[in-house]
Amino acid sequence: MAKGRLDAMTGVRRALAFSFLERYLSLAITLGSNMAIARLLTPETIGIYSVSLAFIGIAQVLRDFGVASYLIQEKDLRDEHISTAFGLLLLLGVIVFAALFFGAPWIAQFYSEPAMLPTLRVCALNFLLLPFCTVSLALLRRAMAFKRLTMVNFAATVTGAGVSVGLAYAGFGVISLALGSVAVNAAAGLGAVLARQERRFLWPGYGQWRRVLNFGFQSSVSGVVTSISMDINDLAVGKIMGFEPVAILSRAQGLMNLFHRDLMAAVRNVAYPAYARAAREGQAMEPLYVTSVTHVTVVAWTFYGFVAMFPLQILRLMFGPQWDAAVPLVPVFCLAGALAATTNLIASLILAVGRVDLVTKVELLFQPLRAAFIVAAALLFKSTLACALALVLALALQIPLLYYFKSLCVTNDHAALRRNLWCSAKVTLIALALPCAVAFSPLLSHADKQGWLALVLGAAACVISWPSALLWSKHPLSMDPAFQRILEWVRSRMTGHSGGT
Repeated sequence: MAKGRLDAMTGVRRALAFSFLERYLSLAITLGSNMAIARLLTPETIGIYSVSLAFIGIAQVLRDFGVASYLIQEKDLRDEHISTAFGLLLLLGVIVFAALFFGAPWIAQFYSEPAMLPTLRVCALNFLLLPFCTVSLALLRRAMAFKRLTMVNFAATVTGAGVSVGLAYAGFGVISLALGSVAVNAAAGLGAVLARQERRFLWPGYGQWRRVLNFGFQSSVSGVVTSISMDINDLAVGKIMGFEPVAILSRAQGLMNLFHRDLMAAVRNVAYPAYARAAREGQAMEPLYVTSVTHVTVVAWTFYGFVAMFPLQILRLMFGPQWDAAVPLVPVFCLAGALAATTNLIASLILAVGRVDLVTKVELLFQPLRAAFIVAAALLFKSTLACALALVLALALQIPLLYYFKSLCVTNDHAALRRNLWCSAKVTLIALALPCAVAFSPLLSHADKQGWLALVLGAAACVISWPSALLWSKHPLSMDPAFQRILEWVRSRMTGHSGGT
């Protein structure tokens, strides 16, 4: 049993390594393309795409219908389950495509923006492509074949970025972003099919439709509500305040999403199938969860703290001075991200033990509240800062709610969680002490008007102090074999260098 658990943990670490490799490579490409697009397109143009993408995001939840999550957590997965999942996705994909394609004129008219019409119709093509790759990607995740997933997603990201930047440079405007999204899904679909060891053609079937629909309906209800809430700043602010404030909010929140969405996606991609496998094998779930959230927070809190101290420099480095209006919003979104880091993995844990009903309930309770806060802030204050603060308030209220629902299927060990989170907080405070002194040094700010030297010095100080703080505080992450191997490698490099000199 002990050997089996050791092998399982080794497999999880290997999967995490590939998942992070994929996310870092994809993030680097995405950041590069976003930096280019931010200079090629105007904030208003990007705002038009953001609002269009909000509608696509809601529709995409319906298209997926929770099928990927179902295939990953199903204890007794058979061919008939897979064919039923594909058949339902294919049917839903055609329906959603038709709804978006023929509904696009009314959406464009509602926002009085003709450019939204072709953008929405091109994006709608994704729903004809996605059913062919969703099943294959889910099966690869279930098998934790993250090496193959890394290659598939990397190739898709490169393809999409190349299409978007190339067309934007050629003067195609907002439609270049829509065509880029189609290119991503086309490449991912083809790659996912080729990456499966069993390359047989997927045929639609409906023999297990009740079982799949029972899971998928609950997952989709919560997914639609969540998607509406998460995109409400684009939908509501775009109508109330205009497209440029949408772009400013999106750009500021984008720095938060570098961790909250992009890097956490790498963690969740592994955490969910790993939790599901642990549940199938009857392992204790709470110690696994506490360890996971402890590792997440010690990285997340340091990241958000550093970004909050250098928002102007980071925004200008990534997107240029035309986005300076987003600077005051960045620390607020970083606070929101720090709060979310304590709960980011709860939904994955609950889904892994088969309680999709609890995820549905908590989303139906929380997400309308979140949406109401942001809409109220936009209506009452017509201020992007008010919208950002509304998000912080909503996420603070979400924490006790999520832990309550988690306790209904996995008992909370509050003492262990508090102890480990305090350890993460100590590491964060120590790691950020020197960067904070650099960021707010009056002598340095007087000599370094643009702040580039402060950013470089602060980053260097953080890179040195963070692992030192991990070791000094005996944080659980410092005991991880992967961290120990990295530490030994660094020590050997330093020893070898000293011996050589």
